Amino acid sequence: MYQELFNLRELPFRLTPDPEFLYLSKAHARAKAYMESTIWFADGFVVITGEIGCGKTTLIETFLSELENDIIVARVNQTQVSSIEFLQAVLVQFGFKPFQMKKAELLATLRDYLLEQYEGGHKIVLVIDEAQNLSQRVLEEVRLLSGIETTKDKVLRIILAGQPELNDKLDAPELEQLAQRIRLRFHLPALTPADTSAYILHRLEVAGSQGREIFAPDTFDLMFRYTGGVPRLINTLCDTAMLAASNQNRDQVRLDDVHAAISELQWLEYSSRTGTRLMQLRVDGSSVNGGGRSESTDSGPAYGRILLASNGHTIATHNLYAGRLIIGRTAANDLQIDSRFVSRHHCQIVTTAQNTIIEDLNSTNGMFVQGKRVRHHNFNDGDVVTIGQHELLYIDERAAQPQRSPVEEPAAVQVAHASTTVLGDHTMDTHASALDLTRS
Repeated sequence: MYQELFNLRELPFRLTPDPEFLYLSKAHARAKAYMESTIWFADGFVVITGEIGCGKTTLIETFLSELENDIIVARVNQTQVSSIEFLQAVLVQFGFKPFQMKKAELLATLRDYLLEQYEGGHKIVLVIDEAQNLSQRVLEEVRLLSGIETTKDKVLRIILAGQPELNDKLDAPELEQLAQRIRLRFHLPALTPADTSAYILHRLEVAGSQGREIFAPDTFDLMFRYTGGVPRLINTLCDTAMLAASNQNRDQVRLDDVHAAISELQWLEYSSRTGTRLMQLRVDGSSVNGGGRSESTDSGPAYGRILLASNGHTIATHNLYAGRLIIGRTAANDLQIDSRFVSRHHCQIVTTAQNTIIEDLNSTNGMFVQGKRVRHHNFNDGDVVTIGQHELLYIDERAAQPQRSPVEEPAAVQVAHASTTVLGDHTMDTHASALDLTRS
C-alpha cells in the first residue's frame, strides 16, 4: 500500500467506523450532543437520520466509546426482524439467552432487568442503528419499552439512527404515540466544501501527516464535486487517488491523480448520479425565511427569483444564483415548505447562466404545471409550479434577457415585479393575482 511512501502511521481513509478519525463538523457535533442528551435527561428519546455514508455509525461508535462505566448499553444493528426477534436481540445485549422465551416472558424479563438496573443506580441506553428497516410492529415494541418507568423517571434511554425514510415511518398516523415521545430529531447532512477539505486534512493528521501537504490545494474542489461531501465517498476517492499517486512514485496527490481515481471508479459528478435523492444539503440549510443555498454563490446579480405562495398570499421569496436549491418539508432544505403535502426533499431547482430547471426528487405528491404532473420543467419567465397546496412563481432576471415593455410583459410577471418592493410584508394580494392570471 501507499502508507510507507506517504510516511503515515496508518491508512487514513479506511471505511471502518474508527472513532479516532471522527471529524466533528458543526452538524456532527450537534448530532453527538443530541445523543449525549439522552444521558442527561431521564426521558431522552433521540432520532438521528442521515443519507448513506454520512457518518452516523462512526458518530455512534464515538458516542459509545465515551460513556461512563456505570452506563449499560444495548446496541441492535440487525433490524429486519420480527417483534419477538427484536426483543430477543435486546436481551442478548444485556447478557441473557432468551431464544426459548415466549413474548410475554421476553417482556417481563426486560422490564424486571431494566427496573433492577435503575434501582442499582445504572443508566441504560438502547441504540438501534439502521432503524429505517424496523417494521411498524417492532417500532410499537420500541414505544412500549420507552414507557417502562418508575414513579419519577423513565428507565430506558433510546437512540434511533437510520436513513431519512425513518422519519416517514415515525410520522405515520399509526405511530403517533411513539412520535410524541421523541425529544429530539436531527438530520445529518453532507459536508460543506470547507468541511470536506477540513475532513480530509483531519484524517491525514490523525494518520501522521504532521502538517505535510499530501493533497495539492487544487484537488479539494474536484473531490467535493464528485463526492458531494459524503464522508464514505470522500474516503473512497481519497484512498484511490493516493494509490494513483503512489503508482507514479509521488508522495503528493495531484489533480491528475484525482482524475485518474475518478476514471477508475467510473464516477459521475455527485449531483448528476442516478438515484441521488438528496443533492448537497448544507448544515445551515434554512427555512423559507432563511438564505441558505446549496452549491451556489451569491456573488453578482441573481439569475432569477422564486416566489412561494399559499392561499393567495406570497409568503416567501428566494433569489436564484448559479447552483442548486432544494425544496422540501424539513428545515434541512434551502427552502422549507412546512406542509404534510410536501415530501421531505420534494424537488430541486438548478440554475445556470443559461437556464433554470425544476426537477422532482421522487416526491410522493409530485409537482404540476398547468394541471399536468411533470418530473422536469425548464422555467420560463412567469411560470407557476404547484406542489401540494403551495405555488412557486418563477421570475427570470438574467442580465442578458431583453427588457420587455410593460405592454409586452406577461400579466403575471407585471404584477409580480410591481409588488416586489413589499415582499417583507405578508399582505401580498397582488401576487395572488399573478398566480390566478397564470392559471387563466
